[in-house]
Amino acid sequence: MKDIMGLMKQAQGLQKKMADAQAELESLEVEGAAGGGMVKVVSTAKGAVKSVKIDPSLLSPDEGEILEDLVLAALNDARGKAERLVAEKMGQLTAGLPLPPGMKLF
Repeated sequence: MKDIMGLMKQAQGLQKKMADAQAELESLEVEGAAGGGMVKVVSTAKGAVKSVKIDPSLLSPDEGEILEDLVLAALNDARGKAERLVAEKMGQLTAGLPLPPGMKLF
């Protein structure tokens, strides 16, 4: 019974840490880039896009399709960085917990 109580207390502590980490992820920002930095996207680690910067040389009518591809690539780059940041933060929280192999909490 003592082990169960200790595990419950540990789970409650983890729940608070997870909530704090989720709040922190709302404020952490990542930058994705494409086209050698000609298109940059800033988003939160939770995926909310904060800004998009486009090099003026891409704003000609002939570059429309290229610009669309670069914006998409920059968004995907930012999303990938955000996912790695989330995995790192959550991995720090669950380190040392007696979780079964392969079990994920996020």
